[in-house]
Amino acid sequence: MKTKILMFFLLMSLSVVLIAQPEENAVKSFQGKPQPGFKVGEFKRDGNRLNLTDAQKESFKASTMATQKLLMPLRNELGEAEAHQKTLLSAEKPDLGAINKNIEKIGGIRIEMAEVQTKHRLEMRAQLTDEQRLKLELFKGKLKQARGHFGNRPGRE
Repeated sequence: MKTKILMFFLLMSLSVVLIAQPEENAVKSFQGKPQPGFKVGEFKRDGNRLNLTDAQKESFKASTMATQKLLMPLRNELGEAEAHQKTLLSAEKPDLGAINKNIEKIGGIRIEMAEVQTKHRLEMRAQLTDEQRLKLELFKGKLKQARGHFGNRPGRE
């Protein structure tokens, strides 16, 4: 009877220890899931840390809305071009010329989106005081350190 109780206790202890172990391939999560780089919503999330004035907050909100309105049709066009690319690639006899032309179209859309986003970031940054810019740069540096060189992407550990 003592042997059965001891075996049962040992079995339960072992199963608790195994359950408590972390998975080896588990993706490490970062609290808040930051976006890589300097994104449109960054001022919104970090407004409290940067001590933004009400005027700055309103200006950023209006600027963000205007930028999103500019980006919406570009995102839609990009989605259509990428879907068309899948169609071209899955054809029985793929046309390399059409595929390359569509690749150039996708690249052009992405470049245009990057230009709009960069212009928006620079406009928002120009409205910050020197102290706010310094705080923002320090925050961005901490994010890079926390995520490492490649960021927090699954499969890149």
